[in-house]
Amino acid sequence: MTKENVPESIEALLDRLCAVIPDYPEPGISFKDLTPVFADGEGLRRVVDALAAPFEGRFDAVAGMEARGFLLASAVAYATGTGLLTVRKGGKLPREVFRRDYELEYGSASLEIHQDALKPGARVLLVDDVLATGGTMDAAVQLVEQAGGAVAGVAVVLELDGLGGRAKLAGREINALQLA
Repeated sequence: MTKENVPESIEALLDRLCAVIPDYPEPGISFKDLTPVFADGEGLRRVVDALAAPFEGRFDAVAGMEARGFLLASAVAYATGTGLLTVRKGGKLPREVFRRDYELEYGSASLEIHQDALKPGARVLLVDDVLATGGTMDAAVQLVEQAGGAVAGVAVVLELDGLGGRAKLAGREINALQLA
């Protein structure tokens, strides 16, 4: 097989398509903006497929965290023919909810899901754009389990190295497409 026939790795695709913004949101941080990946049809398809592939056949629903996680989770749910669970910021859902408060890099927040969002024992793949400190994802894990679901795994596009997110989710199967 010639070099021209070798498909581009997912890491190379992300390097090529992500916009890197230096010193954002504060000096010393290089922010990787995924919106150019979402805007590229082939890039989006490859990312969605790569998020789902390691967990194929092992989940009944996909959960996405507000807001960018909604984009990816809905695409994964559609591509795999499974249901979608939206994990919302606190105060956004109209019916009875389960709620989890958690710490962010720069403050605190809360996530909620409807109490009747899952069938008992539903296997849920949690999908988001970035795994940083793990606070958001850990809160989502707790919500899925409180609602009677089982976490099938965690899939993210970027994992930020050195922020402890993977450690916070110890014992969970995590698929990060790229370490940043």
